[in-house]
Amino acid sequence: MTPQTALAELASVAAACASEASGATDDDLLALQRSLAGAMRSLEGAAAVVAAEVAHRSRRELGHAGLAQKLGARTPEALVQTVTGSSSATARRLVRVGTLVVTQSSTEPWLRPASDAVASGRLGPEALDAIRSGLGAPTAGVDEHALAGAVRWLLERAASTPVDALVLLARECRDNLDAQGVAAREHELRERRTSRLTRLPDGMTRLVALLDPESAARVVPLLEAATSPRRGGPRFVSDEDVARAQSIVDDERTTEQIALDALVELIAIGARGDSRHVIGTPQPPVRVLVTKRDLDAGVGVGRLEGQSAPVSIATVERHICSAGAQGVLFEEKGAVLDLGRAKRLHKGRQRTAIAARDGGCLMPGCDRPPSWSEVHHIVPWSEGGGTSVDDGVLLCRHHHLLLHNNGWRIARERGEYWLHAPAELGRAPERLQTKSPAMRRLLAG
Repeated sequence: MTPQTALAELASVAAACASEASGATDDDLLALQRSLAGAMRSLEGAAAVVAAEVAHRSRRELGHAGLAQKLGARTPEALVQTVTGSSSATARRLVRVGTLVVTQSSTEPWLRPASDAVASGRLGPEALDAIRSGLGAPTAGVDEHALAGAVRWLLERAASTPVDALVLLARECRDNLDAQGVAAREHELRERRTSRLTRLPDGMTRLVALLDPESAARVVPLLEAATSPRRGGPRFVSDEDVARAQSIVDDERTTEQIALDALVELIAIGARGDSRHVIGTPQPPVRVLVTKRDLDAGVGVGRLEGQSAPVSIATVERHICSAGAQGVLFEEKGAVLDLGRAKRLHKGRQRTAIAARDGGCLMPGCDRPPSWSEVHHIVPWSEGGGTSVDDGVLLCRHHHLLLHNNGWRIARERGEYWLHAPAELGRAPERLQTKSPAMRRLLAG
């Protein structure tokens, strides 16, 4: 049987799988999805190897005799794109990853475990590309051995981590390995900030802006506060906030129009310093998270809450100088000091501590930041639960409602939080992981 014949049979099998989907049970449907994902990884790995061979037969020294130029394509990537009907980005990735697999990462040996995983079908080309771009190349401060260790650590987590989260995790690994280089990367991002106003013929003006992480940490929470009732943000408690949230939901303007109007109004009233009627309850200042160890040593990284890129200790010290600092003490496993059962709701310093610990909605796979999350009582107040920091975890509105309505629960066991599915699902408890890079750095020691 030729490869083409085998692939034609595989295509018929895939069609049969699709026809079975509507009649499958929930368990069989998800099992089918997992099996198809595994098959796709194997096929994508093979496609990458084939693309690498196309590139090899189109290498520059062959000139016009190369495969791509003989067929009228300017580059091997362009030829792969034409043959596969894929995007240019996908074609470039296939060639790039396939070359790593074929050469066994000879030019980037620290990636060899990942390229081997692609060859065996355990990892998809997109995931390898995420690891590669997130970790970067060796430097004076980070050698190949350190990067190889990071690759192995990431491979252990790749199967349960979406690609867009995997690249962030890889970048976090790089930042932790290369704390000295954070200031340079922070400066590079800051230098790329820009805004451009273009007056259009119809009288409108287009505003295009690119914000560095520190600028985004100031702007994004304000615009999210102005539109969060439309976007499934946290629910409100006071009558005033509830009424304001409902007025935003009922507003005839689009969500994007509300955000733009809020930005314009905030600029207009900036000199007066009163933004409450635009964004509701006054928002906290930019929160900078850093371990005491790094701050005392003057070496390490800090994190701006809600931003993925780290900041240097110098930036942390600048924020402390201008806005002061609030210490939050964590135990060895990340538990915060108990603050008591004074009120039903977690507020003020408690919510700050919970946000610093959890880093956003704790549900697996959710990327909602603290500003979009609510504090869930793991033991309901009606059943005697308290409002200590240990009794609360951050959940976005969607997952908070899912937990209460569908029989899920979160329990604190031995200082860790565990997610328990409804009994009928037959799933083992899953330990919930903090979404905060700063907390992960603290727990890593």
